[in-house]
Amino acid sequence: MFVSFDQLPAHARIWIYQANRRLTDAELAAVQPALAQFSADWTSHGRALQASAAILHHQFLVIGLDEAIADASGCSIDASVRFVRELEAYWGVTLLEKSQLAFLVNDQVELMDRRELRAAVAEGRLRPDTLYFDNTVAQRGQLAATWPAPAAQTWLARYFQPSVVR
Repeated sequence: MFVSFDQLPAHARIWIYQANRRLTDAELAAVQPALAQFSADWTSHGRALQASAAILHHQFLVIGLDEAIADASGCSIDASVRFVRELEAYWGVTLLEKSQLAFLVNDQVELMDRRELRAAVAEGRLRPDTLYFDNTVAQRGQLAATWPAPAAQTWLARYFQPSVVR
């Protein structure tokens, strides 16, 4: 059963998929019916799921589910991944690739390969206060409160610690 994304409770489980490029306004408008249809049709063992899907910051597909109504099963999660793959093909983007990290810089999403982190910190391109989109956030309430968050307040904090000489 479709519910507006902003109507999902704070405890709703979410999955975040990051596109490898910014989606256009036309792409976003064209996909809205498919997002609503997927959410309306998504089931788990024949039970309707109270779900939603939204595109945030023109670059992130977020699927949300109120697990207090019904949990996602392995089959329903597989169905959501098939839907994500269909969107990848439709847009010509990658959403399931995890090697790129996203930061908010001057109100724009910037992607950085994970292997560039140390150099970016050393060069000052990535600072402790640079906003980072931690796509492991698992609940809608966390999304609203801490996404994006300063890099030093996420798992990236270790990159800002002074080196210990041994």
